[in-house]
Amino acid sequence: MRKLILPALLGLSASPAFAASGPFFSLGNTDFVVLLGFLLFLAILVYFKVPGMLGGMLDNRATDIRNELDEARALREEAQTLLASYERKSREVQEQADRIVASAKTEAEAAAVQAREDLKVSVERRLAAAQAQIASAEASAVKEVRDLAAQVAIGAATDVVADQMTAAEAGKLIDTSIAEVGAKLH
Repeated sequence: MRKLILPALLGLSASPAFAASGPFFSLGNTDFVVLLGFLLFLAILVYFKVPGMLGGMLDNRATDIRNELDEARALREEAQTLLASYERKSREVQEQADRIVASAKTEAEAAAVQAREDLKVSVERRLAAAQAQIASAEASAVKEVRDLAAQVAIGAATDVVADQMTAAEAGKLIDTSIAEVGAKLH
């Protein structure tokens, strides 16, 4: 049992409740020991210039963040400039497309008017050609009718004259015709 009591007593004497008792500036006081350890830790940090390094790292990080923000701002401005440029180009292209459509409509209307005029002129020309052909055909028909009438009249006159003429009258008529032809030729 003694073996069990001694460790239990030592365990109780080392507990925090019993360690903080007594004078503050003794190594038996845990608060003082913790304070000394903390101060020693701070001294080591200052000795190795850890606060300066941390400050420098924080300053570097702040500078990096500031640079990133400036770059982001510059990229945003560039994007806005590009957007404005594309919008302006889009408006210009739309205006050009509107002008092209208007021009095409005007040209189509002009072409339609010209086609109507050309068709009208072509119809008039064909009508005039047809009228000329009709007039020519009429003149040709009238000439053919006259020629045919003359041939019929000559034939009829020949028949009538042949029926009424005697041989002596025919000889006399031939002699007179030969004399007339001779007189007209000389």
